[in-house]
Amino acid sequence: MVYVLLADGFEEVEAIEPIDILRRGGVEVKTVGVTGKTVTGAHGIPVTADIEIGEVDCDDMELLMLPGGAGHEKLDASNAVHALISYAVANNIYVSAICAAPSILGKKMLLEGKKATCFPGYEKYLYGAGVVPDKAVIDGKFITGKGAGAAGDFGFLMLSVLKDKATADKIKETMQY
Repeated sequence: MVYVLLADGFEEVEAIEPIDILRRGGVEVKTVGVTGKTVTGAHGIPVTADIEIGEVDCDDMELLMLPGGAGHEKLDASNAVHALISYAVANNIYVSAICAAPSILGKKMLLEGKKATCFPGYEKYLYGAGVVPDKAVIDGKFITGKGAGAAGDFGFLMLSVLKDKATADKIKETMQY
């Protein structure tokens, strides 16, 4: 199961496009409301989350995803979010973050010695990471994405990791990507 953490102010395309790509590829995804069951994105689009953060079942977690946008500050301020990140790291589960959200991982020193990307201006929070200009990059169990324009690449990279490259390529083709 992929759990996508949504907090008010999240960047809609950074959450919804990867969710769509993953679901098209046969990956189970649940949206998780961190700030309530209904979460409003950065551009005023309300989304009803599948579950709230207290309902996450860590036993079936394959990947924990953090979208960016202004909502990343609410993710970073949540003890429950930090507990899920720590659980994922301790249990060798993938963690992905896009735009400003990789800064959350960087501040926890989780990207030290790893390649990572983020929205320009947030590199200073990726402590110890080798920052690369790629749209999406994987290093170990961490997948990072640059921003809204990279949401597709970010989604396909996660799909190729959770399924395989052939599945990702097939979905790219059907989506005319």
